Amino acid sequence: MGDTQDWTAAPGAAERARSVLATAWSCAVTADGVREEYVGAHTVTGPGQVRLAVPEDSALFAAALCAPRQEPAVLLEFADVAPVPVRSRIRARLWLSGWFAPAGDGLLLRPTRVVLRQSSGPVVVDPDEFGAARPDPLAEAEARLLTHLADAHPDAVERLTRLVRPESLHAATRVAPLAVDRHGLTLRIERTRAHGDVRLPFHAPADDVAQLTERMHVLLAQTGAAGCPRALQRQRADGDG
Repeated sequence: MGDTQDWTAAPGAAERARSVLATAWSCAVTADGVREEYVGAHTVTGPGQVRLAVPEDSALFAAALCAPRQEPAVLLEFADVAPVPVRSRIRARLWLSGWFAPAGDGLLLRPTRVVLRQSSGPVVVDPDEFGAARPDPLAEAEARLLTHLADAHPDAVERLTRLVRPESLHAATRVAPLAVDRHGLTLRIERTRAHGDVRLPFHAPADDVAQLTERMHVLLAQTGAAGCPRALQRQRADGDG
C-alpha cells in the first residue's frame, strides 16, 4: 500500500546512501562472476571509499586484481534492515560499483556508480555527491533508539498515531516505529495483507540524541490536542468485546 501521509523534509539520496553504508554490518561482493558474503569486514573512509579485508588467497582478491580497469568490475551490495521487526524489513538497498585496488591487508573500492533503492524506487547518486555527503547524525544510534521506543514505550507509539490521518490507519492491525533521522520519525502501519508508512516531521532538525529527545517530546505534546484515531478506537472496542 502506498503512503497516504504527506512526506516532508527527509535526508537526500546521497546522505541516505552514506547512512546505509555507515550502519551496514555485512555486504555481498561480486567480481568477475565470483560472489562472496562478508560480515564485519568493511570500513568506510572519509570520501565514501570502502576498504574490505579479504584473504590474499581468496577468489575475490584474485578476480578483483585481474578485472579490466576500463569498466566497473566490482559490485558491493548493502542492505538496510529495520531494527524493529516489521513486515518487509529491508528499508533500502545500496549498490556500489567500481574497481578494487590493493590497500594494506585488503582491497579499497573507489565507487564510480552509486545506486540507492528505497520503497519509492531506485535513484542514481552522483559519486562526487556521495563522497562529499555525511551519514545522518542519528544513524549509528537509530537501532538503539527505535528498539527502546518499541519495547519500552509502546504507549508513546500509540499516542503518536493521533498525529496520523485516520484514512492511513484504516484496518490497521499494528503500528511500529520504522525509522528515525534528523528530520522526523517514520511509522509502519501494518494491515492484514498490506502495509504503509507515514512520516511525522520534527519542527526542526535534530543533530544529536539530546535534540532528538526534545523533538520527540514536542511530537508527544502535539498528540494531546488530537483525538484518538477512530480506527484504533474500533480496535480497542473489538478487543474489549
